[in-house]
Amino acid sequence: MSASGPSSDDIPTLSELDGIRYLHLGTEWVQGAMRIRKPDELVLAYTQQMMAWLLFLEPDKDSHVGVLGLGAGSLLRYTLARSKAQVVTVEWNPAVTAMCRAYFRLPETSRSRIDHEDAQTWLGESPNIGNYMALMVDLYDASAQGPVRDSVEFYQGCYRALEEAGVMTVNLFGEHASYPRNMANIRQAFGGRVLELPEVDAGNRVVLAFKGPVLQVSTARFLERAQDVESRYGLPARRWARALLAGRKGVDELVV
Repeated sequence: MSASGPSSDDIPTLSELDGIRYLHLGTEWVQGAMRIRKPDELVLAYTQQMMAWLLFLEPDKDSHVGVLGLGAGSLLRYTLARSKAQVVTVEWNPAVTAMCRAYFRLPETSRSRIDHEDAQTWLGESPNIGNYMALMVDLYDASAQGPVRDSVEFYQGCYRALEEAGVMTVNLFGEHASYPRNMANIRQAFGGRVLELPEVDAGNRVVLAFKGPVLQVSTARFLERAQDVESRYGLPARRWARALLAGRKGVDELVV
C-alpha cells in the first residue's frame, strides 16, 4: 500500500491446502486464512493472539470493536460469531473486500461495517475518536515487510480512538527490522503501557497496548479470567496469561 492507494502488487489472490483457504496479495505471503468447513475458527495462531484483549475487557451489545486491515476477514468473522459487539473494519483496498465477500464468507449483518479508507485518515475522523473498546491492527501489503502504518502519529491515533479504558492489539514481526521502531512508537503513544505475547507462526509477535487506569486484580483472579476466556471463547488464554505473568512482576502492574 502506498500513500496514494493500493498498488498493482496488492491484487488479492487465493490458494487452498488441506481444507484451508488462504488470501494472498499477488505474492506467496499469507494475508489471512479460513478453514472452509469452520469459517468462524481462527486458523493462524497470531490471529488468536489478536483477541488477547479479552483477558482484560468483556464486550457486550453496546461495545464497539475496530479491525484495521480486513485480511481474510478472520477477526471480523470471529468477533461477530463470539460476541454481540458492533464491529467496524477499515480496509484500504476494495478488491480485498470483494474477494472476501466472494470466497471468505463475510457475514451480512447490521453489526458489521467495512470502511474503505486509509487507517490513519480514518483514525482522525471525529466519530471514531474515543469510540472503541478494542482495536486490532493488522496492516500489511503484498511485500509483508512490516506494517504499512507504524508512525508515532498513527499509534497516537489508535490511542485516541479507544474509549477511556481500551486495549489495542498489533501484529508485528518479532525478528524484522521494523519491530524496534514499532515498539518504540507504540510505547511513546501509549505512555509505556505495553505488553508482548510470545512469538508465533512465521515470526508474528502480537503486542498489547493499554489506555486507562491501572488494573487492580490479583494473580489468582487474572488466571480465573483467563480460564473463563478459554472456556467461553475457545482460545488458549491461560497460556497467554502465564506468558504475561512471566514477563511482569505482577498483574497489578497491568493496565486497562
